Amino acid sequence: TNESTKKILTMTTTTMRSSHSCVFAVVLLALAAQGAQGFSVTPSTTKFRPTILAAAAQEYGDGMDQEAMMESDMLIVVDGNDVVVHDVVASKKQAHAFNSEQPRGIAHRAFSFFLFNKNNEMLLTRRADSKITFPGVWTNTACSHPIHGMTPNEVDEVPAAYPNFPGIKHASIRKLKHELGIDPMYVPHDGIQFISRFHYWAADTKTYGSETPWGEHEVDYVLFLHCKDVEPVVVANPDEVDEFKYVSIEGLKEMFEDPSLTWSPWFRGIMEGGAFDWWEDLDNSMAGKNTHPEVHFFDPPKDHFASYND
Repeated sequence: TNESTKKILTMTTTTMRSSHSCVFAVVLLALAAQGAQGFSVTPSTTKFRPTILAAAAQEYGDGMDQEAMMESDMLIVVDGNDVVVHDVVASKKQAHAFNSEQPRGIAHRAFSFFLFNKNNEMLLTRRADSKITFPGVWTNTACSHPIHGMTPNEVDEVPAAYPNFPGIKHASIRKLKHELGIDPMYVPHDGIQFISRFHYWAADTKTYGSETPWGEHEVDYVLFLHCKDVEPVVVANPDEVDEFKYVSIEGLKEMFEDPSLTWSPWFRGIMEGGAFDWWEDLDNSMAGKNTHPEVHFFDPPKDHFASYND
C-alpha cells in the first residue's frame, strides 16, 4: 500500500461515520486510485473487515446474523388500513411465522425502495441465498421494514403522516446503507418520493414447500428515488444481496419472461399493480403527481399459497 492509500484509510477510521459497508466503499475508492480496474465485491474482499472495522462505530446490523436480526427487530404491527396497532409488538421472526394457527403471519409495515439512475434505469437486486425468507429471488432495490426504537423515529401515524411519511423514509435510508452500502449522502430524505401502498401476503413455498414455516404479510410502501446527477456507490452486503444490476423497463420485462429466474411476490405484484406506469412517467412520479393515499390489496399467485392457506 502506498502512502496516499494509507492516508485515505487513516482518515476513514478516524473521521468517517462508518458501518462496514461505508468502510468498504472507501477501500474500493482507495484501490481505484491506485489503478485497480473492474474491482468487484467477492467473498475474498471480506478480509478487510477485521482490521478496518476495529475502529468503526457500531451501527444497525453490525455483528448480527440473519437469525439475530429476526429476533431483535421489533416490527410495526398494523391493521388492513395501515393503522398502527400500538398494543401489539411482534419480532420479525414472530411476524413472518406462517402455520395452521397463524396462516398469514402478522400484518406489519414494510417498504419497497426503487432507485433509478440518470438513465432512468432501476437498481435491481437478488436477495442473498442465505436469507431466511425468500432467499435468492430477484426484487427491487431494497425491501425491508421500519422498526420500533430507532433514532430517528421510524413509526409514522396514518393518516396524519401522509404523504410525507418521514419515519419510513428514515428506515429506507438505514437499510440502503445496511444492505447495499449506499451512503446517506446519496439518499436525501426530502428526495425520496412516496408513491403508493400495497397490502399483500405470500407464503414462501418456493423455498420451503407447501408446509412452509415462513411468509410475508405486509402493508408495503412504494418509495422512489431518482439519482439524476451522481450514481450511488454500491457495496453490497453479502449477507443481504448476492447480485445487483441496473435495468431498463424493457430489460426488466425481458427478465420477467425468463423461466430460470425467480422473483419476490411483492415485486411482481407492485410492478403489475402500476409501477411500470409510474416508472415510464418518472418525472411526474417524482413530483408527486402519481402519489395516492389508498391502500391496494392483492392476493399472491396460487403457487405462494401454503397447504394451510384458504
